[in-house]
Amino acid sequence: MIPTDTLKHEHQVILLVLDAAQSEIQSIRDTGLPHAEAVERMLDFFRNFADRCHHAKEERLLFARMQERGIPVDSGPIAVMLHEHDQGRSRVRATGEALALAAKGDASAIEMVVENLSAYIELLRAHIDKEDNILYPLADSIFTPEDQQALKAAFEKVEAEEIGEGVHEKYHQLAHELAGGGKE
Repeated sequence: MIPTDTLKHEHQVILLVLDAAQSEIQSIRDTGLPHAEAVERMLDFFRNFADRCHHAKEERLLFARMQERGIPVDSGPIAVMLHEHDQGRSRVRATGEALALAAKGDASAIEMVVENLSAYIELLRAHIDKEDNILYPLADSIFTPEDQQALKAAFEKVEAEEIGEGVHEKYHQLAHELAGGGKE
């Protein structure tokens, strides 16, 4: 599997949790209250799997290699992706900041959770589409076989040394639990 295939697979896992978050938004609209523990688990997934693991591989490894092959990082598709990563972090942070009050029934906090979580879902779905259909094919077209092998090894190193043994699998399991509707 080439590195962009790994990233696309991670996108599929992220999309499962985005679907669960969309269901949670509908539940909040129906009941007036969030399932705070479920939302917190989603935020944990977004912070640690989507951002700390997935986006870190893109930002530190994939984008850097693309820059080495002549794609600028301060303009064009990489700049857009970096900006969207930052926007996503802001939306996740704002959702987390409002969650405790939302769980207690604070109407403005509930609206902040719905607004920021909805914006995050919309942002990430469009972001994933751009990466899968524009950025990754571009990367694959400019990478040498040696680039692909080096990136694959670097991705594995991130998983083993920075994320930690079993953590990737833990978040895959969490994604499937959340997608199954487990509110716990």
